[in-house]
Amino acid sequence: MGPWLHKALAASLPQAVTCIDPFHVVALASAALDDVRRDVWNQARRAGDKDGARWLKGARWALWKNPERLSDPQGAKLELIKRTNEPLYSAYLLKEQLRETLREPDPARAHAQLALWIDWANQSGLAPFARCAQTITDHQDGIIATISYRLTNARVEAVNTTLRLVVRRAYGFHSAQPMIALAMLKLGSHRPTLPNTA
Repeated sequence: MGPWLHKALAASLPQAVTCIDPFHVVALASAALDDVRRDVWNQARRAGDKDGARWLKGARWALWKNPERLSDPQGAKLELIKRTNEPLYSAYLLKEQLRETLREPDPARAHAQLALWIDWANQSGLAPFARCAQTITDHQDGIIATISYRLTNARVEAVNTTLRLVVRRAYGFHSAQPMIALAMLKLGSHRPTLPNTA
């Protein structure tokens, strides 16, 4: 969603439809959720509630994880947040509702749900989510285009992550050739015959 990218696309490919990957949209909401968690944690710390502050600091993974992947202790932690901390639980629900909206297969319904989500975020009283809603509003066409075309750059992101790992492993080699060879072995479907495998 970087402005530089959209500027380059408008200059080079003015006819192109821009799609915003859902991963990055949910990452925005996750960052807003973490800002809310940090604010609540700081409030507890300033109030002298050391146990509450420590417990909130450890709640991060329960709030970030998708509900279907929560462990039993994380589920219990989330249930306690629901009962004891309304702003933090509202932030969690906002993040989860956005994730579900991006899974909606019907573009018209997704557009309506996204508009409702933006209103909810703006009226939540949570400043990080108001900022998130503004960014999503600015890129709403690209988000809906992604839902319409069912595009994702998840595979490219996975390849980039693997390449970063390969580059790290190749650190200290005297040329780029070993790194390129490792990348080709890992990602390029190369299966050279190894000695003593006949």
